[in-house]
Amino acid sequence: MKESIIKDKSMSFAIRVVRCYKYLVEEKHEFTLSKQMLRCGTSIGANIKEALRGQSRPDFIAKMNISLKEASECEYWIELLTNTEYLPQDSAQSLLEDCQELIKILTSIVKSANGK
Repeated sequence: MKESIIKDKSMSFAIRVVRCYKYLVEEKHEFTLSKQMLRCGTSIGANIKEALRGQSRPDFIAKMNISLKEASECEYWIELLTNTEYLPQDSAQSLLEDCQELIKILTSIVKSANGK
């Protein structure tokens, strides 16, 4: 159940990140920070997809941990883009909340998989 939820939520989040990136590049002419956010924001779902096809439990755990790290990094870039006023507070808050939700779910998955 969690695997399906995390897969769907990470895809929805990646789509939002891509749209945000397009906005930042086209409207704000910001290329560096937004590229960092795009990279890690889309990497979350890609690593989850790899984890779900993992060859072993350790492989699954490793890929889910990478997804968690990418989500944490993405949270940083969203906060930085907001604090530097590239992203409007209202839209950034929604994106940040989605990112934090992914972090919570991934943390739960990693803890469960590790038997903690």
